Amino acid sequence: MNRPPEGGKTPKSSRSRHFCAGFPVYPNRMTQTAPPSLLPLMRNFGAWAAMAGGLALVLVFVQIALPMMHPQPSAPTQIGEMAGEMARAAWRSFRDLPPPQPDLVEAGSGAALFVAIPLLGVLALFLAAISSYRREAGRLAIYGAGLGAAAILAHFVLWLALAILGMMLLIAIVQNLGDFFDI
Repeated sequence: MNRPPEGGKTPKSSRSRHFCAGFPVYPNRMTQTAPPSLLPLMRNFGAWAAMAGGLALVLVFVQIALPMMHPQPSAPTQIGEMAGEMARAAWRSFRDLPPPQPDLVEAGSGAALFVAIPLLGVLALFLAAISSYRREAGRLAIYGAGLGAAAILAHFVLWLALAILGMMLLIAIVQNLGDFFDI
């Protein structure tokens, strides 16, 4: 069918249409690059650790911003309501009256975040430990451990700061409680 012309050599244009026509072709090597795949990354415990730690850290910031998204009364109104409740409770205790029935308050999404953040942080640390034990990509394990530890630490520091500020507010209200009885 396709026979070389006389002289035994094929002309250059008919040898190959490939752009690497003059280079040797190795049959066991790929001639095209494979598209990037996430599959090897998803089999890596360090990648999962980094994702869990990153999600936990994002949830810490969501937990900080979540109360600001709901309409709130002003701070003096809230402080006045707390002081009024404390004054009513003090009068009830002076007169030996039973305490009122507490209002049931529905737990919002903040309660789920309170538990989910440390669990995701611990999961990130656990997955990073598995990744380093299996000697997978070291940077991903370090990223996962760092993000998980940062999420746990930020969560702890946030609640510690809120507890300290809450105690300072309660101390200020109790110190001024006598002024509320005078009114």
